[in-house]
Formats: sequence, structure tokens, C-alpha cells
Amino acid sequence: MAPPEPVAGGTEFIEIKRRLATLRSTIDSREHAHITVRPEICAACPHSRCTFVCPASCYERIEGRLVFRYEDCVECGACDIACDQGSVTWTLPRGPYGVRYAYG
Repeated sequence: MAPPEPVAGGTEFIEIKRRLATLRSTIDSREHAHITVRPEICAACPHSRCTFVCPASCYERIEGRLVFRYEDCVECGACDIACDQGSVTWTLPRGPYGVRYAYG
């Protein structure tokens, strides 16, 4: 990963994947996943809106297939709202599971 690049005003530009690496999360069991994606529906999706709305870039088209990587999910639910094909099912993580945010 490249070092942060300076931008106007002396601040640094830090890419999203580097920022996501600072988050801590506890993953629940597969039976209680907070997000599920049905690839058979994604294969026929005409627009792939999830690839545009996800702030963590968890969705990506690779060689025509939609690939979902849950590891960087920030639990915003944007993909559930954007998916009009019925592929994404999203719920809040239960109990002590999910992303832990820290201020600063």
C-alpha cells in the first residue's frame, strides 16, 4: 500500500481501505450474518448499483461476476436500499457483534 499523499492545506489523503483497516469488528456466525448476498440474482442484475453506493467498496464486478467482500462492511445498509433485485438481505448485527467505531 502506498503512503498517504499530501493534499491542499497540508492534510493527507488516506484511501478508504487504509481507513477501514483501523476499524475493529467481531464477526457473528454464518447462521446470524448481518448481510447476505445471493450471487445467482446478482449474475442477472442489469445495473450493479451496489458497486456504486457501497462506501467501503465491498462490491466489485470482476470478469462479469459480482464479488462481495464482507470484511470491510461498515454496516451502513446502503446496499440493501440500492438493491432492487432482491439479492441483498441486511439487518443490524446482533448483541456484541459488528463494527466498533472510535472517535478521532
